Amino acid sequence: MRFFPLLFLRAVPALLVVLAAWALDSAQRPAQNTYPAAAPAPAAGTLAPEGQWMQSAHGHIPMPPGVPAAHASALLVMPVGDAAALTAFWFAGDRESAPNVQIAASQWDRASQSWGPAQFVVNRHAMGAQLGFGLRRLGNPVAWLDVQGRMHLFVVATGWGGWAASRVLHLKQVAGTPSSAMRFEPLRVLPLSWLWNLSYLVRTAPLPLADGGAVLPAYFELGAKTPVALRLDSEGQFFGMVRISRRTHTLQPALLATSPSDWLALLRDNKEDGKIRVSQTHDAGRSWSDAPDLPLDNPDAGIATLRVGGQNLLVYNPSTANRQTLRLATSADGVAWSSVQDLEQGAPGQEYSYAAMAWVEQSLWVSYTDQRKSIAWRRLDWVHTSPDAQPLAPALHASTEAAP
Repeated sequence: MRFFPLLFLRAVPALLVVLAAWALDSAQRPAQNTYPAAAPAPAAGTLAPEGQWMQSAHGHIPMPPGVPAAHASALLVMPVGDAAALTAFWFAGDRESAPNVQIAASQWDRASQSWGPAQFVVNRHAMGAQLGFGLRRLGNPVAWLDVQGRMHLFVVATGWGGWAASRVLHLKQVAGTPSSAMRFEPLRVLPLSWLWNLSYLVRTAPLPLADGGAVLPAYFELGAKTPVALRLDSEGQFFGMVRISRRTHTLQPALLATSPSDWLALLRDNKEDGKIRVSQTHDAGRSWSDAPDLPLDNPDAGIATLRVGGQNLLVYNPSTANRQTLRLATSADGVAWSSVQDLEQGAPGQEYSYAAMAWVEQSLWVSYTDQRKSIAWRRLDWVHTSPDAQPLAPALHASTEAAP
């Protein structure tokens, strides 16, 4: 008599996987209009052929008082004329998934050339009350600026269940508020699946498009890990989704536009062989196909990409087993990569992870998690060298260190 209940319980996980796969495939809604090209990369043509990346400053972004844990930062370049040049977002609280986790933010002030005090900008209780349903945990903020210069935040949120039961909240800067106030209102849960929009998450930066819209990388995690590309118009409205890879073990796609219509998605992988997977599109995201893996080790960890002045940049953990080293690499085509320098070289057991990059006022900025306790940052400049000059050792010209 106990056979059938036991058989049913054992069949539930498999049934969920089948339903999840059906939800993923049935949710593919390519946009009906013409796909615009990628926006031009920043600083195109400004990097001299002979040069190298040199660190010019580093430190830690201020934390909210009394908060011991931080993770998953995102960087947003602010409009010209704003008092802030750059805004950083991350989630902070007692620990990942703790009930008191909120989305924190800090801005790099142009006048003082320093980070301002951190403030919490997304509270799960307040957002849940406005949305009309409870939120159990928050994480992985991703920021984007629309054609009118308004900030949008895409935040992973769960009800009951773990991260595999997440949904993506779309928040927008309250109209008429300055960036320093950073007040956000919830627009909706992104409508990604008939299965209650469950098991979709975001992590990596959007790819700007020539029409002012963007491609927001996301991934599906219930039963199978599958990357997708979400289309946003210039106002931030969602109107299409395309599956990036047919693999079922890749997540957190990081996008690179090597030309207006040729893009790469570099993918985190949770398999034991520890490589960075690749998918590609030649029609500006209308269709994707899997490509050969990069010959780069990666320990099932997040990566960050950015194209600047004809260079493709990558920050990743170059190991199959740990996150104690964080490396910056460069490539002309997105396929063959060369190491630039190690941003961090820690001891066994240490972690530097989940990087983000931005190009601001002719400098490369990198933020990343430091021991799950704070968000570290580094600024690098492209320094011209003559063809016959000896390579320079990476050096820190200045430090603006703030207490973690």
